[in-house]
Amino acid sequence: MAFFISGGNRPGKLQTRIDRGIESLTRLIQNFFIDILPLFANSLVALIVMFNANFYVGLVALCIIPVYFYVSRVQAQKLSGSRHTIKELRENKSQGILSILESINVIKSFIREDIESEKQMNLQNSLTATQLKTRRISFLFDGFKTFIEQIGVVLIIILTVYFVLEGDMTIGAIMFHILLSNNVSAPIRQLHRIYDEMNNALIYPESFFEVLDARHQVEDSGSYRPVPVKGHFSLRQVNFTYPDNEVRTLHHINMEIMPGRITALVGLSGAGKSTLINLLDKFYEPDSGEILLDGVSLKEYDTEYLRDHIGLVLQKNHIFNGTIEENIRYGNPHASMEDVMEAAGKSFLHEQVMSLPDGYQTSALALSGGQQQKIAIARMFLKDPPVIFLDEPTASLDAVSTEQIKNSLDAIKQNRTVVIISHSISQIIDSDRIYVMEGGQIVESGTHESLYRLQGTYKEIFDAMARSLNLDKISRTFE
Repeated sequence: MAFFISGGNRPGKLQTRIDRGIESLTRLIQNFFIDILPLFANSLVALIVMFNANFYVGLVALCIIPVYFYVSRVQAQKLSGSRHTIKELRENKSQGILSILESINVIKSFIREDIESEKQMNLQNSLTATQLKTRRISFLFDGFKTFIEQIGVVLIIILTVYFVLEGDMTIGAIMFHILLSNNVSAPIRQLHRIYDEMNNALIYPESFFEVLDARHQVEDSGSYRPVPVKGHFSLRQVNFTYPDNEVRTLHHINMEIMPGRITALVGLSGAGKSTLINLLDKFYEPDSGEILLDGVSLKEYDTEYLRDHIGLVLQKNHIFNGTIEENIRYGNPHASMEDVMEAAGKSFLHEQVMSLPDGYQTSALALSGGQQQKIAIARMFLKDPPVIFLDEPTASLDAVSTEQIKNSLDAIKQNRTVVIISHSISQIIDSDRIYVMEGGQIVESGTHESLYRLQGTYKEIFDAMARSLNLDKISRTFE
């Protein structure tokens, strides 16, 4: 995950690198096998014929070639910076368009279309200005190379005329050598064009290969695959900082998550609770310290095997462009339709789905936010893992759905290791152990009763939860 959240690897930029990188590589291969080899052979044969006809005329034609390519090399160096700038601007443009499409509701609600339009126009103007700059440089160098080519032709004419006057050549040999010279220079002109295209095309493959190479850098997967996974996590002096972020997120975390128990993480927004779950799921590696699972370092675990034994339900879960059935089956691609329906029933989604005209073949994107959250929970039921991480699983649900899901979660929590983040009193009060986080540190830990008696941070948070629910008025209503 560290690779994908880095500033230079946003979705729009990666899409541009991959699309243009593959396109450029394809063009490079086509240029080499379709254009370069025949042109090179044509030029080489013409040079051999010229040397065979007259050594000195062939030498003049040969001497022009390195000068021509030297100028082309200088041109490529001059254009290198501009080409990298164009690449960066194109990536920013793609990312900007993607961000606009993802944020269109916010943009329209604040009536900020003009601001976003101006941002895109500024990017386009910068891109156009840089492209014009490259064309100006190319125009100057192309003119200079044409001048060098014509100098070569003039030198050949002068030399052949001299040989004619000396009686070593016939007059017709002048035209013969000029035609041969054209057979040398014409392929070279084409080779320059291809060389220029290759330099331009190589800009994107560089970034494309960086994406491929990054896989070996980030996928630090071990080979340990225990049977079974019990879920006993131990964190020892764990520190963590997100990539491209100078501020440390977690400081000296020491905690024990016992197998078969419910552990709650409580704290204000930004305390580091979700970050801790990201580390436990091996989305990131800590800067220092160690995380053990069942007595073995998390680094030693096979990453795919580890995640296959962990169920993760987030506050905002991604729904794929597909049917309800396909989205639920994502939890277990080999599950039967009966299993899918059973998982939907446990998340209290089945009846709502059956009321739809197309049932489980309805597009999942057509459902409400709360129904989509139930799909995410149904995925977890279908996966049936021994370890469950719940990050605000009922945040987007209504009161009735929240109660239904709580009952379902209470059932699936039995005999499993559960780590839950929640601002709901009902979700945390029954936990076997509660860790209170503040500023990326664990400041308190214990059961609900023991923490409340401490009169510390947990009591402040719990009292604030109770006040936000207006429990006094609710209790009077029941009376």
